[in-house]
Amino acid sequence: MTDVDYPRLTAALAPLGLIPRGGFHPGDDPGEDDPPAATVVLIGNAGPALWRCFPGPNGNRDALDDWCRQVLPPLAHGLGADILFPFDGPPYQPFQRWARRAEGLPSSPIGPLIHPEYGLWHAYRGALLFQHKMALPPPLNINPCGGCVEKPCLTTCPAAAFSADAYDVPACVDHLKQPEGDVCLSLGCRARRACPIGQAYLYEPAQANFHMAAFRRNY
Repeated sequence: MTDVDYPRLTAALAPLGLIPRGGFHPGDDPGEDDPPAATVVLIGNAGPALWRCFPGPNGNRDALDDWCRQVLPPLAHGLGADILFPFDGPPYQPFQRWARRAEGLPSSPIGPLIHPEYGLWHAYRGALLFQHKMALPPPLNINPCGGCVEKPCLTTCPAAAFSADAYDVPACVDHLKQPEGDVCLSLGCRARRACPIGQAYLYEPAQANFHMAAFRRNY
């Protein structure tokens, strides 16, 4: 089989609403907890594209993870790759560290990694491990928060859960459990929605509600 390249991988992921999220070569720049591969490519989603391909939770709180476990291993096999998931564990794979190497994304003022195009509306769903060295796009290494003076993400939260150096998780969760938290629960975190970056990739209400309900349930 001909070695898979990045454009072919992009085309293979598109019908699932997924995209490649950059990658790295463990042999060129050895890091802690590197998987056994010549090339690691992260795969994930941005905006509502994945949600429009996903058949829906149907009352199953783990439905999205289960769907990824169902559709991604056959795709990986067809590409000659192994696959790792961020939700399998413990121990869990260091996806945040891998993401920094793959795309060069910085943390936003409220914590999650921020992408210069997708903003805060993206996620990682797996990592493909290839035994050949694939040509990869260079890391972005762009911090869109650097020129943001107002930083509305830090001042918009109705629970005042965010500050420049802390995230008050109990205050956030308590707000989501109150009637006044219905807006955040239904449409997504208000602090994230206040960020001007990535507004074209805002999650759809059903998608936002699925993730927010899972967050509330886990705390």
